[in-house]
Amino acid sequence: MQTEDSSSSQKRTTKRDLVMRIAEETGLIQQDVHEVIQKTLDYITESLARGENVEFRNFGVFEVTERKSRIGRNPNKPDQVVTIPTRKVVKFKPGKVMKHQVTGDIVSLPVEK
Repeated sequence: MQTEDSSSSQKRTTKRDLVMRIAEETGLIQQDVHEVIQKTLDYITESLARGENVEFRNFGVFEVTERKSRIGRNPNKPDQVVTIPTRKVVKFKPGKVMKHQVTGDIVSLPVEK
């Protein structure tokens, strides 16, 4: 499922990889799977644009935070001071299950009713 990035040796999974895998495992048509994935990503983006956090239990939380303005320097002209304005950024905090799977730790899942 992971493809190799031609510009580096890092592996990555693309939206296309997800579509193909889900379609294969579920028997759904790739176009339908693509539409569901795209619509999901659109809704996540819309929620974040409104300043809402997006939480997926056991997966993680996307949240919008504000990075304060700060003073920076132009790397080409170190004596030139530049004010970097305040801006919103999206942060992701992995949930317990994801964190443990990535680190290789064993975790027991809570039973959801």
